[in-house]
Amino acid sequence: MPTINQLVRKPRQSKIKKSDSPALNKGFNSKRKNLLT
Repeated sequence: MPTINQLVRKPRQSKIKKSDSPALNKGFNSKRKNLLT
C-alpha cells in the first residue's frame, strides 16, 4: 500500500479501458465487404 506522501507526489492513474471490438472503431464497408483504415 503506498503512503499518503507517495500518492501526493504521483496520484493513482485510472485504468485504460481497451475496446472489446477495436475493429468497429474503423470504418467497415458492408457493400464491398472491406475494412477502411
